Formats: sequence, structure tokens, C-alpha cells
Amino acid sequence: MKQWNIYLSGEIHTDWRQQIEQGCKALPVVFTSPVTVHELSDAAGDHLGHAEDPFWRDHQSSKVNAIRTQTLIQNCDLAIVRFGDKYKQWNAAFDAGQCAALGKPYVTLHDDSIIHPLKEVDAMAFAWAKTTSDIIKIIEYVVKQ
Repeated sequence: MKQWNIYLSGEIHTDWRQQIEQGCKALPVVFTSPVTVHELSDAAGDHLGHAEDPFWRDHQSSKVNAIRTQTLIQNCDLAIVRFGDKYKQWNAAFDAGQCAALGKPYVTLHDDSIIHPLKEVDAMAFAWAKTTSDIIKIIEYVVKQ
């Protein structure tokens, strides 16, 4: 049975990743994700030199983070892109766009309250799920069948 590489993108403030990983323990899957510790992600480029302007600090760190995210997205079989209701996850929308451009299947995970702002992202998704249980069922189906 093929081992699936699944990239978990998006919101970092809840335990949705752990729920999916726990629910898929018995399946031949490997999960990857961006750096999910906000402070570490923000500081990814700090060792390259102090930037006075916050724009340049973010610019340095986003490029270092992109090494990881682009590589993991390019190598995944499926991406799950989670959008929470509290913060605007521009990075998750960007990851979804990369998946679409690369022809990588992705599933969005969000509730009804943000359907409208995500209409273009959802239009390119292979599925939209509202719960981690829905995601686990999709993964079980594609992996087992």
C-alpha cells in the first residue's frame, strides 16, 4: 500500500492537526506542515542580520520559511488547508494557490461563516470540509480505496 504524504497548512491556534493525525494513526500516511510556532516562524531569517524596518524582517523570514513550505507542498500527495475564523490566514490562501498552480489536490477546512471570502480558494479545492472528522473520512477513503 502506498504511503501518502499529506501537507497540513493553515491556522495554528487550535489542535486541528493533532485531531487529524490521531484519527489517521492506522493509515499509511506521513503528515508535514509549516513551522507552527508563530515566534519561530517570524524569526526564521533573524540570523541573517538585523533589519530596522519590520518589512525587511518579515521579508527575510518569509523567504527562509518558503524553502520549507514550497518543498513540502511540491512533495505532497494531498494538502489540507485550514482557515480559522479568528485570523486572516493569507499564508494558507497562498499555499492553496501554490497547490492549484502545481496541480496538487487540496481540501479546504473551514466553517460556513467564511464561505464568501474563500470562494475562489474553495472553487479550486477538490473538496470543502467543515470538521476534522470529515477530513479523516476523506483521507481514509483515498488511502484505502
